[in-house]
Amino acid sequence: MDTLTPDFDAIVIGSGISGGWAAKEFCERGFKTLVLERGRQVTHVEDYPTAQTHPWEMDYHGRITQKEREDNPIVSKCYAYGRATEHFFVKDHEHPYQQDKPFDWIRAYQVGGKSLLWARQVQRWSRYEFERPYRDGYGIQWPIGYRDLAPWYSHVERFIGVSGSKDGLEEVPDGEFLPAWEMNAIEEHIQTQINAHYTDRTAVIGRCAHLTKTTDLHRQQGRNQCMARTRCERGCPLGAYFSSNASTLPWAQKTGNLSLKTHKVVSKIIYDPQTKKASGVEVIDQFTKATERYSARVIFVNAATINTNAILLNSTSERFPNGLGNDTGLLGKYLSFHNYRGQITATHHGEAQSYYRGRRPTSIMVPSFRNKTQQEADFQGGYMMFYSATRTDWSRTQQGPQFGTEFIQNSARPGPWSIYMMMQGETVPRINNRVYLTPEKDHFGIPKPALDVAYTDNDEKMLKDFLDEGTAMLQKAGCENINAYETHQAPGLDIHEMGGVRMGANPQEALLNGHNQLHLCANVFVTDGACMSSTGVQNPSLTFMALTARAVDFAAEALREERL
Repeated sequence: MDTLTPDFDAIVIGSGISGGWAAKEFCERGFKTLVLERGRQVTHVEDYPTAQTHPWEMDYHGRITQKEREDNPIVSKCYAYGRATEHFFVKDHEHPYQQDKPFDWIRAYQVGGKSLLWARQVQRWSRYEFERPYRDGYGIQWPIGYRDLAPWYSHVERFIGVSGSKDGLEEVPDGEFLPAWEMNAIEEHIQTQINAHYTDRTAVIGRCAHLTKTTDLHRQQGRNQCMARTRCERGCPLGAYFSSNASTLPWAQKTGNLSLKTHKVVSKIIYDPQTKKASGVEVIDQFTKATERYSARVIFVNAATINTNAILLNSTSERFPNGLGNDTGLLGKYLSFHNYRGQITATHHGEAQSYYRGRRPTSIMVPSFRNKTQQEADFQGGYMMFYSATRTDWSRTQQGPQFGTEFIQNSARPGPWSIYMMMQGETVPRINNRVYLTPEKDHFGIPKPALDVAYTDNDEKMLKDFLDEGTAMLQKAGCENINAYETHQAPGLDIHEMGGVRMGANPQEALLNGHNQLHLCANVFVTDGACMSSTGVQNPSLTFMALTARAVDFAAEALREERL
């Protein structure tokens, strides 16, 4: 392979949320860009086969069978998995991995990746997310802060479309918002009671990547207003929620600078000892199993956290026998995730004359209030809460036969409000939480990844605090039948895995610098979840996209100046 005449300016590994953004940003700037996707093509609209399908038109009304659950014990746990969406998920046997401890790895190998399946909740990180790990002694110092990322958050928000309200809360900074969704009567009541009884916390409407109103920029993308169909995981024909398929990849394609190759499994990045840079990537064709090589001046690794770690670990050479850029042995370590184990249900008999229409793709959030300016709890890090309320029919609250005249009459009567609350907790990065490669190979001849990840005492203390505080908040709001419990779910089911190739100014404690660039291989960048030095409290996808746009801006300038 001739490294002096590369095939492309940039190679992007992965076409999901961050990979799509890398492609868009490079192509817009005039760089010839190759996107490598290990899965199949999914074209916006035409490849959403169940988007308009009703439950009664599917076998078992869209439910999966017990046999299917037994065949797929991991992926079937995902909230979005079902007969209407199974074609977008990796089945358990298709890419086996080793679990040293239980870890539910949810994957989607296709163009767009999990951007077709994500929950679409987007909050900016606050300065506390960047400062708290180092301040409270459970993480390294981030090489960037909120001010560095703020303009890139705005850049991303304007393009993808984010609904939300301007709340003036430092713990969840305001952004470039479209009109917010509305709360129903009981949600507003709970919000009022929380705000009245507490000075350190507040409840606000969630922020999500849905077009409540279209701008010229969204219409140029061919996207339309959200109809709140809540069939999002099937693919949205309207393009009303953000996905790579509906937004960034078509935008990149229009420039004429994008090449997209599907069914290409990246096995390693090729290091050139003479230039001390990566010269390209080695891939295996999914059908022929033939090995192919593509070269480029710069490489962005956006294969999603665990696969990104695995690719770098497998990118061995005489210079890097333990993985690309891995002189410290830290590659694959400090893998983190979000703690979703706490949930609370309740009922409320107020607002008996109130009802609501339609659905909504977000809930109400209570931003993090623990350890904000200093550590004051018996655990490190923070957590946020989400809650929602729905009105059930009266028959669902009664015991007895679920048929007959009385049942039919009760089905037409609105019953009490049902409340649901959940936590999203920061997990502390630990060196023992890791991904590594096993000697065993998969059917492409690539070492299988192994996951050695577990909860800690810190997670247990945080869980207890949520259950106690959430219960108290609902009690103050007049809720009844409060049931606080934990799900006992394994790490991974949150689908927010982060770390392993973390950012940091010091090459002795981090693999990436403040521009997401490998310290020891300057033309390789990592901007998906693997780059995160800590998990923060907020949902991470918006931060992945902002980091990607910022890193491409840096890389593009370096390419123009021939510094890469």
